[in-house]
Amino acid sequence: MDLSESYARCRELHREHGRTYYLATRLLPAWKRRHVHALYGFTRHADEIVDRTESLPPQRRAELLTEWSDRFLAGLRGEPVDDPLLPAVLHTIAVFDLDLADFDSFLRSMAMDLTVTRYAGYDDLVAYMEGSAAVIGTMMLPILGTDDRAAAREPARQLGFAFQLTNFIRDVAEDLERGRVYLPEEDLTRFGLTAADLYACAARGSSTPEVSALIEFETARAQEHYAAAAAGVTMLAPASQACIRTAFLLYGGILDEVAAAGYDVFTRRATVPNRRRAGVAARALLTPSGTPVPIPGPRLDRETILAGSR
Repeated sequence: MDLSESYARCRELHREHGRTYYLATRLLPAWKRRHVHALYGFTRHADEIVDRTESLPPQRRAELLTEWSDRFLAGLRGEPVDDPLLPAVLHTIAVFDLDLADFDSFLRSMAMDLTVTRYAGYDDLVAYMEGSAAVIGTMMLPILGTDDRAAAREPARQLGFAFQLTNFIRDVAEDLERGRVYLPEEDLTRFGLTAADLYACAARGSSTPEVSALIEFETARAQEHYAAAAAGVTMLAPASQACIRTAFLLYGGILDEVAAAGYDVFTRRATVPNRRRAGVAARALLTPSGTPVPIPGPRLDRETILAGSR
């Protein structure tokens, strides 16, 4: 596959599977978009190996991920690669001199998903999200552009954490179907819960007050990451700010939908309505660069939520 075909395949993956982020990416200058599509294609394909091969034995799934990683490493060494996505990925890495340690960290987190199904504490989950999400923020920085990459790095990482935790909150039921619980066990214990209570809610198709309080607690934690990430949006190149502002507000909007449902993530999957999605994108285009991005609300306090559950 030639380079243009490879970029086109990455774009199709992005359009098919990453609706919110794909919409935001359309607000970037055309020359930047294909590089964002390439990074999405890389991360999505690895995720597909982990999550869409569940009918295969764990050892075979691990082998498939290793084979993909080996093809990637061979391409980095300059060897020919027979793969529909990797030419675009390798070209993007070369154009922006991306940090290969970020890609290694990402692949290690994907490998964790094959064996790790529970996280004892939030620090343990953060260690996983460092590779699955935070490094994607730092991969993106050279493409988006910034005058001070050192200052923008931590907000970019925090936005990765915010997006990932938003996904975990929204997708509790879906993750349970794969045998995974991304909500830390120490947090379940705080609310007098176990994983069995989550499975019971999924089977029933509705939450309980205790589980909803847990989800509210995790939503407050996600908001803390959004707050830590907000300043980074205005550090980006002006031409990139509308894209990340849109992604920031639309992912944050998922938390708004979770709150509107009473923190019940089992009755229906929280999604931002199409009309609101279009409105957010349009307003982002009209917002002057350098304008602070609002934190998704309502603002919650984790200690207050915990105290109210006792």
